[in-house]
Amino acid sequence: MSSRTALVGLTVALASCGPTTVKAPRTRMTIKQIVEKSKPAIVRIEADKERVGTGFAIDPQGVIATNLHVVAGAHDIQVRLLDGAVYPVKQILGVDLDRDLALLDIDPPSPMPSLPLGDSEQVSAGDPVIAIGNPLGVLDYTVSDGLISSVRAVSDDLTILQISAPISQGSSGGPLFNPFGEVIGVSTAIFTGGQNLNFGVPSKYIKALVDAPHPMTIDEFAKATSIEHDPHAAPNPDTPIVRAVPVHDVTVLDGCDQAQMAAIAQGISEAISVGAPLYNDGNHEACYRVYEGTALRLERDAACAGVRTAFGDGLTRAGTMATWKEKAWALRDAFDGMLDVILRRARAEGMAPQP
Repeated sequence: MSSRTALVGLTVALASCGPTTVKAPRTRMTIKQIVEKSKPAIVRIEADKERVGTGFAIDPQGVIATNLHVVAGAHDIQVRLLDGAVYPVKQILGVDLDRDLALLDIDPPSPMPSLPLGDSEQVSAGDPVIAIGNPLGVLDYTVSDGLISSVRAVSDDLTILQISAPISQGSSGGPLFNPFGEVIGVSTAIFTGGQNLNFGVPSKYIKALVDAPHPMTIDEFAKATSIEHDPHAAPNPDTPIVRAVPVHDVTVLDGCDQAQMAAIAQGISEAISVGAPLYNDGNHEACYRVYEGTALRLERDAACAGVRTAFGDGLTRAGTMATWKEKAWALRDAFDGMLDVILRRARAEGMAPQP
């Protein structure tokens, strides 16, 4: 285990043991105060001298959090601090393919400013949010603010934050703050075809990476994140970050433009926001009817044939189920799969912020 990995583990261990202490009271901050306090910990990331994104320090010893797609496949990753100092990334401490996150390791000569991670489980629609990033790779430390529009459960294993704070290309990997100056998310994706359709990954997933680090060299990382992986291949214990890709094929979106993809995502999200509470209350038939209405509309009216076919298949599968609960889950699975391919297609085609 590397000394940096040991340090991260020690930090977590120390935080979870020892005498009980009274936490200092949290204080609300103005946007200006949050910006002034956090800027020294926010960094510009340059990958292979061709891509630019944003990241932020979560440990004074130089642990940097960012989006995986900012650095995926890169052999040369540099981190530029607010004062202009540039440090090479020595190793990758961990990645999360499903949630588009990576932890980078640099070696600053002295402890650097870092940002506290907030409790993203406490975030809810209507809460204020502040984003800081590097739009277009040249507008360093741009600040925007807005609201948490929705906390969306895309699947059992993935929750995303929909935010109204504008983010742009180059802002991938930047922090999202609550009013206390705590990081509650990471800027990840936008849909330019809709209004204020911006998305972030909750900070709880960063904490999970810190709790279970898996360090690798830059060369190992570049190889593992740049090749196409066979989803049917047996897991390789030497490269545990390699996981099966989603079964849903992005080609179902062929023929849909950005605005149409955004409209599909919006319709699905609205159906889930109405249907999921009904399901949780035990009213499975009502949930299914809500999902069915959206699925029927998409089967009939979606601009691209692949989407129409996908929802036709989803409705057919739901029709074979014996209970309303199973029927609702069958359509929810179709919804989650479509949201997944839209997000992946968005990143591939520039709808999402690219490094």
